[in-house]
Amino acid sequence: MSEPSLKYVTCPDANGNHRMAYWEWGDPRAAHVVLCVHGLSRQGRDFDVLAQALCLRAGHPVRVVCPDVVGRGKSDWLKDPMGYQIPQYAADMLALIAQLAPGRLDWVGTSMGGLIGMAVCGQPDLPIKPPVSRLVLNDVGPVLQWEALQRIGTYLGKSGRFTTVEEAARAMWAISSGFGPHTTEQWLALSTPMLKPAADGQGGWVLHYDPAIAVPFGTATPESTQQGEAVLWQLYDNIKAKTLLLRGALSDLLSANTAQDMTQRGPKARLVEFEGVGHAPTLIADDQVDAVAQFLLAS
Repeated sequence: MSEPSLKYVTCPDANGNHRMAYWEWGDPRAAHVVLCVHGLSRQGRDFDVLAQALCLRAGHPVRVVCPDVVGRGKSDWLKDPMGYQIPQYAADMLALIAQLAPGRLDWVGTSMGGLIGMAVCGQPDLPIKPPVSRLVLNDVGPVLQWEALQRIGTYLGKSGRFTTVEEAARAMWAISSGFGPHTTEQWLALSTPMLKPAADGQGGWVLHYDPAIAVPFGTATPESTQQGEAVLWQLYDNIKAKTLLLRGALSDLLSANTAQDMTQRGPKARLVEFEGVGHAPTLIADDQVDAVAQFLLAS
């Protein structure tokens, strides 16, 4: 299967509702669903390589579902930019899970997608059936390094304008070298879904997301970030799912100390680190795909 199906789910918000797009790989009737949720400024096609590998390697039917979080990709944009925060994202995922009606549910979350996963898995009173069985947290945890958030804030919301896809890919690489080594072909494949034609009819390309996703992000301070750690640790400690923690050995968002703490408390995650990679592993390299596939598909 070389291309996924594009589908939608309607989600409520403070101003009515919006549509969230999602990309579905594998058997649409499969009871086993792997939900893959992307990072802050990314989109669901980030998981193409992982999704195809999971479908090929599974010894049973599997659906891999990769949403474009609201404000990104093919999903609608919110009327109120302050809605671009974890509570709305988590509510949207609950609506998606209800529509998918899985028999078994696993979760792969990169960066922001991992925080959403912690919010969903760490609140036992949420109406989610079945509960997440296996959780992959990709380079994220309850403690977010302020310097990394500042780095992300320097480019988030600046949609830019590019003459060609290749020019845009080069610009994105300049701010994404922490993703680790990629071939030109791999990076172009990752970059192309990040773009859409400029809407003013003047030609060129712009980034796929609503620039307003930067509004709530920009309100963060060192103090508010530190205050949020207690809430995130409480969510993490409540997680019952078997958990795999991935970390880029050079990550500036997830410290080595926090990663080690996550192996000792809550779900006591199994930690796998990737040398030569920062924030965040793209789950394209063979060793990264293998780590996730072996964890999710183990009997």
